[in-house]
Amino acid sequence: MDGRTPVLIGAGQFTYRGDPASSPSPTALLKIAAERAAADAGIGAAGLAALDAVAVAGFTIDAPGSTRGVIPHAINPPATLAKALGAAPKWAVYSHMGGNTSQQLVNTLSERIAKGEIELGLAVGAEFLGSAMKRLTKGLGFADWEAAEGDDLPPPERIGDPRPGVTPYEARHAINRPINVYPLFENALRARDGRSVEDHQKRLGKLFAPFTEVAAKNPEAWFPTARSAEELITVTDKNRMVGFPYPKLLNAIMEVDQSAGVILASEAKARELGVPEDKWVYLHGCADAADLWNPIDRQNYHSSPAMRLTGQRALEMAGIGLDAISYIDLYSCFPVAVEIGAEELGLSLDDPRGFTVTGGLPYAGGPGNNYAMHSIATMAGKLRADPAAYGLITANGWYLTKQSTGIYSRRRPERPFERQDPKVLQAQIDALPHPTVIETPQGASRIETYTVVHRREGPFMGIVVGRDEADRRFCAVTPSDPETLAGLERGEQVGRPGTVGPGPDGQTNLFVPQ
Repeated sequence: MDGRTPVLIGAGQFTYRGDPASSPSPTALLKIAAERAAADAGIGAAGLAALDAVAVAGFTIDAPGSTRGVIPHAINPPATLAKALGAAPKWAVYSHMGGNTSQQLVNTLSERIAKGEIELGLAVGAEFLGSAMKRLTKGLGFADWEAAEGDDLPPPERIGDPRPGVTPYEARHAINRPINVYPLFENALRARDGRSVEDHQKRLGKLFAPFTEVAAKNPEAWFPTARSAEELITVTDKNRMVGFPYPKLLNAIMEVDQSAGVILASEAKARELGVPEDKWVYLHGCADAADLWNPIDRQNYHSSPAMRLTGQRALEMAGIGLDAISYIDLYSCFPVAVEIGAEELGLSLDDPRGFTVTGGLPYAGGPGNNYAMHSIATMAGKLRADPAAYGLITANGWYLTKQSTGIYSRRRPERPFERQDPKVLQAQIDALPHPTVIETPQGASRIETYTVVHRREGPFMGIVVGRDEADRRFCAVTPSDPETLAGLERGEQVGRPGTVGPGPDGQTNLFVPQ
């Protein structure tokens, strides 16, 4: 505790709601969030120019498999941002993909500060798909963005895990998009608990209705509208089914224009900059780990050892129990992320503390890899107003894969900041047993979990993760005729027998329900 204890000193958020033709460029969005964080800390432009670390959450269009296409942005976002801020950081990084990124960046910056490697760092991110897609569909062009983002810098240093979220085998069976994969977890969880489809849908509405109420009071929320539980789960023209059992209003919304950032400093640097101590928020506990990487390898589709272990480790590092937490924000891309997260942490779904401080990804907004930065910024405000309280934030990447957890408080820690090497938890998780996978199954089999994928016109694909007679796990699609797809949604299908074999395209397996 020699002045190197890391402390969050500033937080800023921005939501653009204007004409897409005038929307800020990606760097402009980052700069606005950084400037708001600096204003919050009271350090202004001079403070930003003094940054010795800049960490930027990766943009969605840089995800594996994506192409930049006609949407321009900086070749090296942290370097371009640093130049715009007048800063010359000695450590500048750009993250790989994952919703865990924001918390992971804060954990990493805090560790570097505690080790004396840096004194003043910015973690920031943005998403701009809202205006970008509108510009594309309206033929508006991106000349202003090109002028703002163009540079000839080398590629940035990257941070995080660069692996794709799924195997080519999973991808061939459409198990490669969040709207297709998370329903697999949801249906497995429902089957494990023995609820009917109707009862489980009611549970989902009851779980997420309070999120909309929080979003309605959040000035930065993308959809600041309170909705009833029934409204969330009732399928209508405006709330169409996306991936069974999730209608649109239960899905994260990525087409937003939002940015958020936080500034961290050593205590000594915070004092040097004159930041009032009532602005200081400490990271008391943190942890990072990933579940067995590919969904096809998971022990099951209704648990997350990484959520459990990172939560336990963060609480242990903070030296508190779950009952000491006053504010909670569980990553909420889809209901099952909250359900499993709560279960792994030991929280009841009717916990009076609630599970969001922002309103969650479907309602506050799901800005790519940067949602949790909004959680952290919002949490900082709550803790400043309640100095004795603790706040818990979880952040989830890919498909319930990468997990980062943080525990915050205005209270000064009683021990030095010592982040455990993530390899410790990872070794425990990687050693877990998991099912054998067969890529070319044949014969009698059963459904382990499933979903039905919809377009605007209606259902068009059934996806199955199944087990063959030797209990080996496989991926498959189902026949796409209306009768089969409707049957998959009428009642519980987990455990339903059928036959699996090569599909007519020669690339996928076909599961025909009995």
